[in-house]
Amino acid sequence: MKPKALFNWSSGKDSALALYKTLQENRFDITSLLTSVNEEFQRISMHGVHVSLLEKQAESLGFPLIKMELPKEPSMEEYRDMMNTTMEKIRSQGTTHSIFGDIFLEDLRKYREDQLKEINIKAVFPLWKMNTENLIHEFLNLGFKTIVTCVNETYLDKSFAGRIIDKDFIKDLPENVDPCGENGEFHTFTFDGPIFKNPIQFEIGEIVKKTYPKPKSNPEDQDEEYVFWFCDLISK
Repeated sequence: MKPKALFNWSSGKDSALALYKTLQENRFDITSLLTSVNEEFQRISMHGVHVSLLEKQAESLGFPLIKMELPKEPSMEEYRDMMNTTMEKIRSQGTTHSIFGDIFLEDLRKYREDQLKEINIKAVFPLWKMNTENLIHEFLNLGFKTIVTCVNETYLDKSFAGRIIDKDFIKDLPENVDPCGENGEFHTFTFDGPIFKNPIQFEIGEIVKKTYPKPKSNPEDQDEEYVFWFCDLISK
């Protein structure tokens, strides 16, 4: 009997490729998808994708969806408490592993592993330390299709929001931007590919600017902001 595993689903390309590889390896019985959602706006955290499209993804993938609804700006303590409560419930149903699409962020991996270790769940990283340029080309060659839903203006300008990722998109990326956006340069919504029963139908809406305060290292620091551009996707 294969161990039961939860898959942490962001709706984007890294999740899609990690899920594809997990299914190909056939080591785990994936019981459900888990996605963090902003409770107020009913959108996926950071990706900005509406829950209606997330639900269509899960239906097309053929897995039950667990939505962890978070307050607008949760503290790290609030997030940790909610995640622990959610994962305790999932563990009580026999789940022993939790799968992520992370590639090379060491501190994020350690955080996930440390939190899950407390409730006796093992973290799994199918894409870990793989070359991100190779990964994005593999993703495209497999027939996946994905659109950029959010860009961090620190790295990319507004024109990248709403673009379909293809070879031209990769060529247009500045040298300091990871081709998979692993440093948070951009986020995506995957709408077709070999793991989907059918493509997700949507229309491209407006592109919206949003700002978030940067954390201060000390009280005397000047107020600074992160600027993000979000491309709204409208379910059809």
